[in-house]
Amino acid sequence: MYALNYVKAKSVKEAAAFLAKNPEAKVLAGGMTLIPTLKQRLARPTHVVDIGSLAELRGIAAKGGKVVIGAGAKHHEVATSAAVRKAIPALAGLAAEIGDPQVRNRGTIGGSLANNDPAADYPAAVLGLGATVITNAREIGPDDFFTGLFSTALRPDEIITAVRFPVPDQASYVKFKQPASHFALVGVFVARFGKDVRVAVTGAGLSVFRVAALEQALAKRFAPESCDGVQVPADGLNTDIHASADYRAHLIPLLARRAVQQAIA
Repeated sequence: MYALNYVKAKSVKEAAAFLAKNPEAKVLAGGMTLIPTLKQRLARPTHVVDIGSLAELRGIAAKGGKVVIGAGAKHHEVATSAAVRKAIPALAGLAAEIGDPQVRNRGTIGGSLANNDPAADYPAAVLGLGATVITNAREIGPDDFFTGLFSTALRPDEIITAVRFPVPDQASYVKFKQPASHFALVGVFVARFGKDVRVAVTGAGLSVFRVAALEQALAKRFAPESCDGVQVPADGLNTDIHASADYRAHLIPLLARRAVQQAIA
């Protein structure tokens, strides 16, 4: 690791002010991505601003057809929250499948979204459920938040404080995971809100994305069979040592079918 300065923020406001004055600083929440990145010398921040212990970033509450999760909530807390499990069991199930016990007990939802790893699970939930990302400065809609590979709409001095999820009528998440890392080779989140359906895919491209063809088919009839015959182009999808773009394209409608089957079950 390179030499750097450690700053423990006393509030989100203090952390944001420090980031505004130090553009090369990085925020530390759970550290599940930042610490390995520093160890591999892939990042060289001047400062690390620790917000992991801030009480204002914690808490999970369900009210008025919404579930609001503080950005500092650990994956394990989301997975075991009675409020989440009752209102959006698909979201609790997604959190329970992230990484391993160490990652689930250290990693945070805010950190995962801010990092926007192309194979991360939470981006699929945010995009699939149409959630709103709340920061210290504004609210950002799901279709505007994720902008590309490890890239989001967050400004340099902007910090995620919470995520507000609408409660769907039915939802499910299914992923085909890499067995060692548990990252999604392809993960598909399907959610139905009345006649509207959202289908979000992670792991297949440079960033999470929606599949309009599946959404349209499922909006007409929310049944597993509606996914049959839907073709997803392989253009622009990832090819690596684990799977080709063609294979990932083939998996998307199959996993969507399984997700719908679970949702209606």
